[in-house]
Amino acid sequence: MEGSSAFQFGRAAYKSGLIGRRQLVSDAWANLRFRLHGSTDEATHALRDRISRSLQGTRVKDLERLGAKVLAGILLRIYPEMLAVAHEHQDAGRRVFIVTAASEELAMMLARVLALDGAIGSQFSEVRDGVYTGRPAGLFIYRSEKALAISQLAEREGIDLAASYAYSDSESDLPMLRLVGHPVAVNPDRELARVAGDQGWEVLRFDRLGRRLKAAVALSGAAVAGGMGSAAVVARGRAGRTRRSRRRSAARRVQRRLSPGRG
Repeated sequence: MEGSSAFQFGRAAYKSGLIGRRQLVSDAWANLRFRLHGSTDEATHALRDRISRSLQGTRVKDLERLGAKVLAGILLRIYPEMLAVAHEHQDAGRRVFIVTAASEELAMMLARVLALDGAIGSQFSEVRDGVYTGRPAGLFIYRSEKALAISQLAEREGIDLAASYAYSDSESDLPMLRLVGHPVAVNPDRELARVAGDQGWEVLRFDRLGRRLKAAVALSGAAVAGGMGSAAVVARGRAGRTRRSRRRSAARRVQRRLSPGRG
């Protein structure tokens, strides 16, 4: 998908009164950085800790009710080309799983909506009596722990990883990509693009925000330049008209003075 699923979760949580405006703005800025530059370990782990803390005292039921709102934001940002690739794998007899640092509940819900075969996601907080405690629990499906979760799934399900495919846009998923026989980089960040080039991995590129922002800036610059040029032309036109008007007025005054019957 384009951007971070965590931001869509944050936006839905804000609308439901679970987080404040300041936190939403912070998540929006983090989402923009992710879309332009990819993820970092520090930012991702900080996000996980923040989500865990924010869940303290929240009922599981209340969070589950956010699902429809979160999916509404995510579905619009899924690359249709990538979904087509996933369905092609299914038609070829391969099972397709979403593997994400986002919550397991959200990942499973998305997998059902997209008609995929399953999902692996993070558990952000332990639960007691139907309420989140705010303390992280289970694997955080990120970097080496994502690879570990996939290995555990393969062992349980009898999946041959050497014959499997994995897709990612971030160098943080290199442990996962190196685990399978067919790694694919999708809109890769700089480091993943470098590794993919060195290893001869397949690379898929779809439209993404960075290129659109650059295009928008270029167009805005052209519009400003055009506006300045138009303004300059108008200014010159006005100055020219003023000078011509002054010359005509001076000519009329001279003509009046030279006309018969005057002076």
